[in-house]
Amino acid sequence: MSRYVQRLHDRQTRFGNGICVGIDPRMEQLPPGIVAAARARGGSPLEQAAAAFEEFSLRILDVVADLVPVVKPQAAFFEELGPAGMLALARVNRAARAKGLVVICDAKRGDIGTTAEAYARGYLAGADPEAAPWAADALTVNPYLGRDTLEPFLKVAKERGAGLYVLVRTSNPQSGTFQDPVTDGRTIYERVADLVEEWSAGLAGDDGYGLVGAVVGATYPQELVALRARMPHVPILVPGYGAQGGTARDVAAAFDARGVGAVVNSSRGIIFAHSRPEFRERFGPDRWEDAVRLAVEEMRADLASARA
Repeated sequence: MSRYVQRLHDRQTRFGNGICVGIDPRMEQLPPGIVAAARARGGSPLEQAAAAFEEFSLRILDVVADLVPVVKPQAAFFEELGPAGMLALARVNRAARAKGLVVICDAKRGDIGTTAEAYARGYLAGADPEAAPWAADALTVNPYLGRDTLEPFLKVAKERGAGLYVLVRTSNPQSGTFQDPVTDGRTIYERVADLVEEWSAGLAGDDGYGLVGAVVGATYPQELVALRARMPHVPILVPGYGAQGGTARDVAAAFDARGVGAVVNSSRGIIFAHSRPEFRERFGPDRWEDAVRLAVEEMRADLASARA
């Protein structure tokens, strides 16, 4: 069974970048042609929205599969649409796996005992996409119920060659409300980081990384530098680049000297690139896929320049 980090790093090395494209469909921002086609199929409004999300996401995969190593579908936008949306999410994840993309499902699950294990078994397929209904290579998890909320996820991830990304220092403006308080000389996020490092160090392979990763936002670049040093065996998922204000220089410290060890997520700035002012007149809604491809290529060049 291949390890999650092995699959991730193999693909990063192949494509020469650590870009993660976030798939966060929103009905009001979709290209009009996709919305019109979904409505023409009929069904309830939720079913039409799910069909539009699925077509949009699949076409995103077609554009980015030969450019980036990772995609990150955001489960919430699909869940909002009920059963049709969740079926669409499953199909999108499976289609991404079929194209060789690494899939991080962003569902931020967190519970204890058998409930946590049920979440893990539902989402974490790991090496074999058929091992779980939602077929993800990796899953984001919320640690704030305590150590025992993570242990069931860790158990399933080890069994299946999957990965986890634990929320450590998130990119939202008020993350410090619960992450910054200090106990025994450490902030709460540092305490979470130390547990993540302990587990990943104990599971590290020849590449030096374990399966337990950390979410560390680009919007806190100084903390990112400190946490990279604090978690040398931990793969990092970096949100907050682009639309949230994080820059290529802000995220450069997440990578090791080989250019692996981290992935940087961009969602709106890529998937809705046709709406960006600098692309709007050039591409418009009819050529939105061309805008997506150019946005990825620009991000790839931007990240590379910051690491040069």
